[in-house]
Amino acid sequence: MTPKVRFAPSPTGLLHVGNARTALINWLFAKASGGHFLLRFDDTDPDRSSAAYATAIEEDLRWAGLDWDSLARQSERLAAYQSTFERLQADGRVYPCYETPEELDYKRKRLLARGRPPIYDRAALGVSEAERRRLDAEGRKPHWRFLLEAGTVSWDDLVRGRVELQADRMSDPVVVRADGTFLYMLPSTIDDVDLAVTHVIRGEDHVANAAVQIQMFQALGVEPPVFAHLPLLTDSAGKGLSKRLGSMTVRSLRDDGIEPMTLNGYLARLGTGEPQTPISSLEDLAADFDIARFGRATPKFDTDQIERLNAQLLHASDYDAIAAKLDGMGLVRADRTFWEAIRLNLHRLSDATYWHDVCFGAIVPIVDDPDFIRSAAMLLPAEPWGETTWETWTRLVKEESGRSGKALFQPLRLALTGREHGPELRVLLPLIGRATAERRLASSGPQPAAALAATETTR
Repeated sequence: MTPKVRFAPSPTGLLHVGNARTALINWLFAKASGGHFLLRFDDTDPDRSSAAYATAIEEDLRWAGLDWDSLARQSERLAAYQSTFERLQADGRVYPCYETPEELDYKRKRLLARGRPPIYDRAALGVSEAERRRLDAEGRKPHWRFLLEAGTVSWDDLVRGRVELQADRMSDPVVVRADGTFLYMLPSTIDDVDLAVTHVIRGEDHVANAAVQIQMFQALGVEPPVFAHLPLLTDSAGKGLSKRLGSMTVRSLRDDGIEPMTLNGYLARLGTGEPQTPISSLEDLAADFDIARFGRATPKFDTDQIERLNAQLLHASDYDAIAAKLDGMGLVRADRTFWEAIRLNLHRLSDATYWHDVCFGAIVPIVDDPDFIRSAAMLLPAEPWGETTWETWTRLVKEESGRSGKALFQPLRLALTGREHGPELRVLLPLIGRATAERRLASSGPQPAAALAATETTR
């Protein structure tokens, strides 16, 4: 059977990096095994689900390069859930409960006060048919629970190994609310059956759910899928991530200039013990993917490491891999020579815009000693210019002015680029060209340290 996995987000917020990692690992598993990647939106809760969030999640996945083979929305499959629910009713595997939320909360608090786990007592199973009719006549709507069978539920987890849980230590889960809407557990199981999902790869917060769902699969006469439960990511302080924490969303990283393969490469290695090095393509990740490498230790999402990897990825990127992005940024003269000149100085691809202006547009020169700069302008060599022009020119300026070292080079760099640091001027100067260099050197007036500070804030 062809392996089939699914990524099943609830569209109740932006995609955070923890869920992005789950999506990526499912995608890589599918590609590595010649399988099928299903995107399924768990949107049965109309009050919390949003079409706008679903669209945003799709956009983030496309940005990351995680294309899906098929798409399903639970909101479009309600008839299938109702049909299966009625089958479970007929089989006696779901039962109505008439307790109010307040009554259930009271029971829970009493159990906790006695030091006992807050497991539902199945009092509803003792309600007579006559009492049910009376409650129905009063207009009280029941919620419905799935009846768990006592005993050990076990499975071989691809990440956690052998897992065994005692069903009699768990509450019968509510599967249908009093208003008739479905909760997560049953629709998820029905989808996995109907859509032929073979492997369920998700966070370890679903381990207990797996035990329940295995019994649901068995109640439907279906073999459960293979499970893999990954440790949840935390932030650098060890706190859990939330889709409502903007700084940990994929969208925030996109807006901050992080490259898709920076995030993909980092998340794919996180929790495996493998070194974090730049990875240039999803194909490379898929070719080397093995879910058995993921351990049970809790991985921390380190934004500083993301920053370093992003710079390393750009530094290692070939022009052919980046040309379309540069063109999309409107950098019409960003050819291979330009890219080779600037790439080792980039932290974000957006940094290339400034260096494009340095070479081909307008900038604000920084000049503290206009007399020195104007005299240097008088010594500019004639064109054509090449990589030896900078050395030739600075040797002439040194002989004329008596300056050397930083006192010689720094004022020239500031006047030509408006920055204290940047690409080597031996490769940058030919791109700037003689006419532009002469104009910046000869016509620029004093620009005190305040101007330098202002330009440095854009670095």
